[in-house]
Amino acid sequence: MILGLCLFCLVFILLTPSSRAMLAASAQGLGDWMVSWAPFSFILLAILIAMPIVALVLMKTWPERVEPENPMAKYRREAVDDGD
Repeated sequence: MILGLCLFCLVFILLTPSSRAMLAASAQGLGDWMVSWAPFSFILLAILIAMPIVALVLMKTWPERVEPENPMAKYRREAVDDGD
């Protein structure tokens, strides 16, 4: 639902020429900034791209939580079974 809303808004943003020009200027400015700060900007970009991948790997490989045993369970009375 949220993805559909974002795509709907994005279509209207991209329809106007002024917003397209602003987005193109922002992309050009970002490209110029990355070139001027070359080693640091590419390291920052690599970190930003690697963070979600590392988070997914951590979530998939994280051990399951084991519930601790109830210490009072051994003192609980069992219900009498009148099966006959």
